[in-house]
Amino acid sequence: MAGFDDLFKNNVATGLVVGIGVAVLSPVIVPVVASVLRPLAKSAIKSGILLFEKGLETGSELAEGLEDLIAEAKAELEATTHAAPTTVAQATEAASDAPK
Repeated sequence: MAGFDDLFKNNVATGLVVGIGVAVLSPVIVPVVASVLRPLAKSAIKSGILLFEKGLETGSELAEGLEDLIAEAKAELEATTHAAPTTVAQATEAASDAPK
C-alpha cells in the first residue's frame, strides 16, 4: 500500500493538494492580507505624491535662481560693453582725450 510520502512524490498530487489548500484558505487569508497591504499601499502613494510635489517646488526654485543669475550676467555684460569703447577708433579717440 502506498504511504503518505509516496503521495507527494507525484507533482500532480502536490499541485492538487496545494490548489485545494489555497481555495479553502483564500477566503480567510485574502481579507487579512488586504487589510494589511491597503494602508501600506496608501501610505506609499501619499509619500510619492509629497515627494513629487517637493521635487516640483525645488525645481521651480532652481529655475528661478538660474534666471536671476542669467539676468545679472546680462546686466553686467551690458554695463561693461557700454562703458568700454567698442572699436579701435573709439579707443584711440578716448586715449587722446585723456588728460596728460
